[in-house]
Amino acid sequence: MNTLTIQLEDALYRCNKCGFCQATCPYYLTTGEEWAVARGRLRLTRAILQGKLPLSDGAVRSMYQCFSCRACNVTCPSGVPVDEILIQARTELARQGYLPEPLAQMGRTIATTGNLTGEAADARRSWWQNLDWAPPQGGKHETVYFVGCVSSFYPQAYGLPQSMAWLMERAGTDYAVLGRDEVCCGYPLYVAGLEAEARALAQANVRTVREAGARRVMTTCPSCYRAWREFYPHLLGEELGVEVVHSTQWLAEAGLPLRPLEGKVTYHDPCDLGRGSGIYDPPREFLKSNGLHLVEMSNTRAEALCCGGGGNMESLDLAAGHAVAQLRMQQASATGAEWVVTACPQCKRTLSSVRSDIPLRVVDIVELARKLAVTD
Repeated sequence: MNTLTIQLEDALYRCNKCGFCQATCPYYLTTGEEWAVARGRLRLTRAILQGKLPLSDGAVRSMYQCFSCRACNVTCPSGVPVDEILIQARTELARQGYLPEPLAQMGRTIATTGNLTGEAADARRSWWQNLDWAPPQGGKHETVYFVGCVSSFYPQAYGLPQSMAWLMERAGTDYAVLGRDEVCCGYPLYVAGLEAEARALAQANVRTVREAGARRVMTTCPSCYRAWREFYPHLLGEELGVEVVHSTQWLAEAGLPLRPLEGKVTYHDPCDLGRGSGIYDPPREFLKSNGLHLVEMSNTRAEALCCGGGGNMESLDLAAGHAVAQLRMQQASATGAEWVVTACPQCKRTLSSVRSDIPLRVVDIVELARKLAVTD
């Protein structure tokens, strides 16, 4: 038996069908589909890999209709690594040529253009075109700010890199951006099972950062953070030799002079930052240090509900993502908060999509820091 089969059989043996995964799965909470929870997906995976379930479009698609939020991993009393098994299974399906067309198209787009949208590399500089200054590019710098695809190509997310660059300027950080030389971090391809394609992107990004002589990579995107910190060493089989820092960690330690802000906020834990990377305290420490009244949602920290924007689901099942975002915003509204603060451009995009239904302001923590910054 191959490694995946052995791991899968072990997982099925350890799974006691307790239903904890059902109670926390965002896809199940909004669809009621039993196959969507971890205990169902594990058996579905075995049936497909053993040839007991024909590889129809529906069966293959079900292997990818997952937000990759890792809630099932956290709640599983047996410690079954469900996400790892699913990624390995998708890698095998992709190797055999079975990949839902939206994801296959995504793979072709990123391989051709180096980003999710298919735009030219020069478009990565669009986010600073309306500023009266430009972030440094080229040369030797201590820190490389890895902006990521969402913040680089989606105008509604431009405020995040603009705020991050402004704050680093304010703090006197020796940094630079990669501009057109940055390519997608590869996270969307890796979780889709396109491992070789993700490895090529990792090699390109690591090479560019090393050429810049940086000792630190800064990210505002939790998926980019997790890709650099966890997936790159695995894909490349070596330590990167650079420190990887998320903006929330930097904010908690930067000691920036900020104005206190009165009001009540709630914090949404991004899946890749919280469950994926174990970063829960830095954003909360920053919020509390500035006089904000932080109220937690009913599902928080390791039990936080996904925003609905993870796992390439925006390409596969937009309606399911919107339903999850609606549920999360209802939890936020129940706290009585005026603001929903998060630390992820994709979370902000997804949660903001239901703002017309629930009148709460959604802001990234970096944008909030810029708003409160003392400019004297």
